[in-house]
Parts: sequence; C-alpha cells; structure tokens
Amino acid sequence: MSLELAILIPAVLVLTLAVVQGALWWYAREAALAAAREGVEQGRLYQGGGSVDAADRASEAARNLGGDLLSDLRVDTGGSTPERVRVEVSGYSLAILPGVRGIRVVQHAEAPRERVTRPGD
Repeated sequence: MSLELAILIPAVLVLTLAVVQGALWWYAREAALAAAREGVEQGRLYQGGGSVDAADRASEAARNLGGDLLSDLRVDTGGSTPERVRVEVSGYSLAILPGVRGIRVVQHAEAPRERVTRPGD
C-alpha cells in the first residue's frame, strides 16, 4: 500500500500543478486578447489618435486585466496601416515554480479604421 501511495501522490501532485499552470496561461492569454481588442477599439476611432492611443490603451488594459499574471508585457502596433489598425500584446504567464519563466503569450486584434464617407461612396 505505501509503495502505491509513493507512486500515486507525486503523480497527482504533478497533475494538479499542470492544471493550475494551464489555468494561469489561459487567463494570461485571455487578458492579452482583451487588451489587444481594447487597443484596437481605441485606435480605430475616427479621430482617436491612431496607433499611439491604441498602444497606450492596450497597455493600460493589460495591466488592469492581467495584473501580475502577465509579465514582461509588450504592446506593438507595427502592422497598422492608414486603413487598418493592428495591436499585438505579448508577455509571459505567471509560473508556479520559482525561477522558471512562464509560458509565452501572444495575442493580436485587427480592425478597419473608421472614416467619413459621402453618400454613394
């Protein structure tokens, strides 16, 4: 009986840690995606300030949503054009084990910029 427990308990412990780490990665991924969407919504406004405002809004949203669960945060609007705004949010999820870097998270959102058109265009 004790040999079975000596094998079973570490396996259950590793499985539990893997599930918790997966949940932390998933939450960091969702926070990064929500931040990218927030940035796109700000950047696509007709007179919203463009890529600079989009990056600022995405950074603020990532800090609010992810907190300490999303570290080494980077926001990039490099793929934006005059017609489209693209925001990419990346970072690392929180790691359970100390000294180990979390899983890399990269999410992006993209949408057309608002513009004024005349009837018939």
